[in-house]
Amino acid sequence: MTTPAANVKAKLMDSDAVRRAVTRIAHEIVEHNKGVANLALVGIRTRGAVLAKRLAREIEAIERQAVPVGALDITLYRDDLSRIARNPVVHATDLTFDITDLRLILVDDVLFTGRSIRAALDALIDLGRPTAIQLAVLVDRGHRELPIRADYVGKNLPTCLTERVDVRLQETDGLDEVVMVEESPKPEELSHG
Repeated sequence: MTTPAANVKAKLMDSDAVRRAVTRIAHEIVEHNKGVANLALVGIRTRGAVLAKRLAREIEAIERQAVPVGALDITLYRDDLSRIARNPVVHATDLTFDITDLRLILVDDVLFTGRSIRAALDALIDLGRPTAIQLAVLVDRGHRELPIRADYVGKNLPTCLTERVDVRLQETDGLDEVVMVEESPKPEELSHG
């Protein structure tokens, strides 16, 4: 997942820390919601969906009851779509259940500006009317541009704007870790002179 223009600056969480954070978040979700009645998890593609499945397995182990889990694609709801991709790749939203009247746990890997979460909220509201939406993230790195706050956080990691936090998961990247990378300036940001 690390791009050639980025240099790993620090490993912030290893596989054990990721596992512990997911386990703790699952316990917090069950406790806060007093069980799993009318509860479902929806992960933002790609790594949020992976984390939602992990949380669902942990919650089932705690409560001995499965909770519905789905994946949400927010590509067409993003407010920066024209900046990030000329021809965006849209993935399927996979929700095999009606979200109306459910308490949803929206899951993502990193909370940064809040814009992805805003896009996810718009997408969810187009799909139904849940009773409540709570937010679970593995990493909250600050720098919010919108008034969005996570209900469940694996780790708070204050960062600089020139740093990026990459979550790598076994299912998508072959290992579990969270790293901070220093992004190299883009060519247009370099001075010519």
